[in-house]
Amino acid sequence: MGTGSVVVVGAGSWGTTIASLITARRTVTLWARSEALADALSRSGENARYLPGVTLPRAVRTTSSLADAVRTAEIVLVAVPSHGFRGVLEQMAPWLPSGAAIVSLAKGIEAGTSLRMSELVAEVLPGHPVGVVSGPNLAHEVAAGQPAATVVASDDEALARRVQDLLHCTTFRVYTGADVTGCEIAGASKNVIAIAVGISDGLGFGENTRAVLITRGLAEQARLGLALGGRPFTFGGLAGIGDLVATCTSPQSRNRTVGFQLGQGRHLDDVLSGMVMVAEGVRTALPIVQLAASHGVELPIAEQVAALVAGETSPKEALAALMERPPRPEWDPELARDLRE
Repeated sequence: MGTGSVVVVGAGSWGTTIASLITARRTVTLWARSEALADALSRSGENARYLPGVTLPRAVRTTSSLADAVRTAEIVLVAVPSHGFRGVLEQMAPWLPSGAAIVSLAKGIEAGTSLRMSELVAEVLPGHPVGVVSGPNLAHEVAAGQPAATVVASDDEALARRVQDLLHCTTFRVYTGADVTGCEIAGASKNVIAIAVGISDGLGFGENTRAVLITRGLAEQARLGLALGGRPFTFGGLAGIGDLVATCTSPQSRNRTVGFQLGQGRHLDDVLSGMVMVAEGVRTALPIVQLAASHGVELPIAEQVAALVAGETSPKEALAALMERPPRPEWDPELARDLRE
């Protein structure tokens, strides 16, 4: 590890949790967009808005100045929602040291461009090493010290190991990998699938329906991921099925919660207006469907979620449309071939 600072950009529940984990090894700077939030974190040592009940270690330094946060950075872990990711990268660009690594903690696809977060880094901050962290990581459970695990993926093996060293501890196992594309597609698409599962639960359907949506959702993830160059085993691992199961079944999951309330008949605007944190699947549904279409990949579940978010269908109509699809073999020949290789 070098002599530069470690920075977490974004003081939501996950960014705050990651900053807390890092303090076991290093002092860390946590950037909050709101000056009031940064001051409150500094005074109370608690992120009462996003992570109530968890005391921040003293080794977490908070600031609302992005320039101040990143000007000496060696590694920057970016934990802002996907719709704000580009803007934050652009803001930090003038102050970021050359060679500083950028690690995405976000799980989404940019609207309008259908770019993954690592692709945004390459576009806005060319030349900077990039990695992603993805897995079944519900922030409150990780912050509480419950056993959990994740994957840090990067084309730069040394960077993956550096981040692994920063985050790995007795309650949080960190594995390394090289499949950035697969991890990002899995992380973004599972949020969309979780909305569908929540809708099913909200409509009162049971375990069979939930299992079908999760399993067929996994098939959708893998189809798109492999079409983009991802690796098959990623989708059977922590970033794939692991994160998918956690997000689709936990009451803590924001995306499942959105779907559940939609299934119970609430309007999307009303659901979102009552949420403190972002449900990435709402914004990611259309971009990921557009990304898939541009590569000739069909995502039936994601397509129905995108239509529902756009107000073009209802929860009951969306699930009916899925059940009325023509019968077919379970495995796509291309997917089955890739899994054998």
